[in-house]
Amino acid sequence: MKINQQEAIFRNELIFAADAKGVNIENILLNLFMLLNTNGVRPKQLALSGTKKDVDIDSMKNIFRVLEEKGEVSGFKENPEAVENWLRCNLLNMVFRGKIDKEKISSLRPIHLESYKVRNAAQARDYNTADQVYNMLNYSPQVRDELKSFLSEGWDKNTNRINQYDGIDVDSMGILMLIKDIKSAGFVTSGVGVQNIRPILEKQAELFCDDVRRLLLYKRTIPRNVLLDYLKIIISFHLSIYIQKLIYLLPKMIKAGSTKVVDDWSIVLDVTDNFESKPAVISGADAERMYNGLLEYIKSTFQVNAALRMLKLEKNNSSNLDTALETLTNRKQELEIYYQVHWDNLAASWDEEDREIINEFAVYEDSSFNKYIELLMRLRGNYQYRFNVYLIDNLTGKNSERGFMAQGRSKKHPRRFVLGTRLLEALTQINLLENQNNELHSKAVSIEELMEIFRKRYGLIINGLDDPKFAGADLNTIQAFKDNVDAFKNKLRQIGFYNDLSDAFILQKIRPRY
Repeated sequence: MKINQQEAIFRNELIFAADAKGVNIENILLNLFMLLNTNGVRPKQLALSGTKKDVDIDSMKNIFRVLEEKGEVSGFKENPEAVENWLRCNLLNMVFRGKIDKEKISSLRPIHLESYKVRNAAQARDYNTADQVYNMLNYSPQVRDELKSFLSEGWDKNTNRINQYDGIDVDSMGILMLIKDIKSAGFVTSGVGVQNIRPILEKQAELFCDDVRRLLLYKRTIPRNVLLDYLKIIISFHLSIYIQKLIYLLPKMIKAGSTKVVDDWSIVLDVTDNFESKPAVISGADAERMYNGLLEYIKSTFQVNAALRMLKLEKNNSSNLDTALETLTNRKQELEIYYQVHWDNLAASWDEEDREIINEFAVYEDSSFNKYIELLMRLRGNYQYRFNVYLIDNLTGKNSERGFMAQGRSKKHPRRFVLGTRLLEALTQINLLENQNNELHSKAVSIEELMEIFRKRYGLIINGLDDPKFAGADLNTIQAFKDNVDAFKNKLRQIGFYNDLSDAFILQKIRPRY
């Protein structure tokens, strides 16, 4: 059954700028660096030397060979295998790594702001996910510019020269050596830029910027590679929370006719790392609820897109979203008239078999607009559901220590929310700070205080006995949260933040590592 290609488009920058695809955090960061460096414009990379040959290991090694001939580096000829190992392990991202017949370079690793200048675009796609991060950073231009300044250290953009050799880590210096002779003529402005759109979840964007600001406070204390690893974790974490909140809140926004709805989203984390534990049951129920809400979120997005199409409004102005939400809530007459005519035009192209299939669901809808939205859901809903699941799995870092989602191999062990040790380390480090006279200072906190910070800032529940959601909890729930708190203490011990050296409760504190 054919449908207009524009009508089938799901992505709406006013809601969430990313396409529903499986994404890689390295590619997201690389494309974010490009957007930061070009003020939101995506440049097109011209083929090297007028050819369409992809960047490969040999071309990277050749750059060092030329640099050695110029006297800018030394030791390449004596240690070619060591240089190749350094390139592979420290400087290059690769797809199908280790498979000789399929292995390809995707890009330089996102270590420096200029890393994107060497990439094979087809292998470094981020499906516009970096656009969403860039829009969220734009909520606080000061944080955005501070991040850009940190990432570009060692490079003078005006002269295209390395301006600092001391204090730069060896991997950053390797990246700068590889890109320093790439001319700006190798790129052309595409004319396609990120729309400067106000994030639909403003408080979430503000929280993300605050976390990045807190992380950048450690830029002279934490080694650069560790800080960049924290940045990857924080970006994935916030993107995942953002889309999960959208799944929960967008249908509410349509009912309210406004983006100003109460954000009471929260999830329970199972910290025990045990599929059979009591917290796993509660956490699994939250994950199931989120995935069950995906279809309603997809339907809501199609409704917003349809309203914008009827109103002839573009997806480049946040006020247009407010107009569309108001139109959907009030169900203005022109919306029904427009889609009644459109439905009749579509019906004229259907054969008898199509009509029978459509009538099976259309008979239950009370308006032409609802019939049209249901038709889109039948044609594209399952596709969007499947790929949104991939997107959420990737952003939550499923089954990794950097994420907060886990799934067992058995059907008895469905998805549930967890807390990876690397994610816990990053969140703990940036939340052991308090604001004093508009300045942030590190401090020690108790276990209970840290759990409360996670609950209030992010909606992550470890001990829910004080949360209204679990008022009047039964014995099993009380025991589940007790097990969760014990496991949380143990995780903090494992990563070196917590030592209970005394039975005195007041001395049992979590202290900053840096």
